Amino acid sequence: MGTVNTARSPLRTAPASSAGAVGIVHRVALIGSVATFCLIVVGGLVTSKGAGMSVPDWPTTYGYNMFLFPYSKWVGGIFWEHSHRLLASGIGLITLVLAGVTFWKEQRTWVKWLAVAAVVGVISQGVLGGLRVTLYKDQIGIFHAALAQSFFGLLLVITAVTGKGFLSGAWFADKAAASLRWLVLAGLILTYFQLGIAATIRHQHAPLAIRDFPTAYGTLIPDTSTDALVRINEERAHDLMAPVSASQIHLQLTHRAGAVVLLLIVITTAVLAVVRTPLGHWMRAWSLLWVGAILLQILLGAITIWSNKAADVATSHMALGALLTAFGILFTFRLFCASSSSSVASSGASFTGEVRA
Repeated sequence: MGTVNTARSPLRTAPASSAGAVGIVHRVALIGSVATFCLIVVGGLVTSKGAGMSVPDWPTTYGYNMFLFPYSKWVGGIFWEHSHRLLASGIGLITLVLAGVTFWKEQRTWVKWLAVAAVVGVISQGVLGGLRVTLYKDQIGIFHAALAQSFFGLLLVITAVTGKGFLSGAWFADKAAASLRWLVLAGLILTYFQLGIAATIRHQHAPLAIRDFPTAYGTLIPDTSTDALVRINEERAHDLMAPVSASQIHLQLTHRAGAVVLLLIVITTAVLAVVRTPLGHWMRAWSLLWVGAILLQILLGAITIWSNKAADVATSHMALGALLTAFGILFTFRLFCASSSSSVASSGASFTGEVRA
């Protein structure tokens, strides 16, 4: 008969009660993740279509209880803004259900804390969204966007740690992959930096500060002196576009430079993954997926400029950015797990929850 290993993993304080129990938490977290991504896309459409203040009151909708607002009045921007609110309410409910089943079925204390963090996150997100409306502050929208994508990443982590791969120990004791964790973390930090700049640009609700790509007003780094800005704004006025400031141009340039640096980090990660890991290793697939997603994101950014910020293109650019942020969170988490020599199986229970004497 086998013996039970009683060592505790730093990421697991108690075995899952059963495969079915873990499956419930996993499925609810997965549903929440998909719904959150849909909410992010709808939120992006709200901003891209200029519908952010189509409903000027909160938590009511034109004086109605938001759940009783007549469908006949869902017209124009109201449709997008009100849909966003209802979907957000649904995700709040899913998050409460997730916390409930986690505390009911999950025995790992740290996973329960992740569920608590999700509840705090979704409540905070709702409050920020409400304050954005009641205080009429575009700056709040920047934090609202960043928290939304962080919440999405958190739900993906909960989904992962309640899945078979994590519970089987496959995410642990992988020195080759773990050696790249700091590089991937740097990529995640830069992704958040890019997210902050992008959210700032989007919530300015201004026309494109730089109208050409890959050049910027015909050069790599445009002249933003007073005389140059006068010429630039004369050209924009001729095309019936609002004037642009030097700070807006610099913000766009910073975003472009950040994309180049991030691409270099991602390519370096992929090259090192190929060099350090064997054929078929998960790290190769994840890093190559990262490269492809970044290249597609840069292309969408270019099309956003070439299409003069077409709403659907700009929203696609934002949505892929959300996926990249969440992917970076999950990627970083997995690599730090890989640096641990303890597997989840070391708690003495198999994935099915059976302890053999």
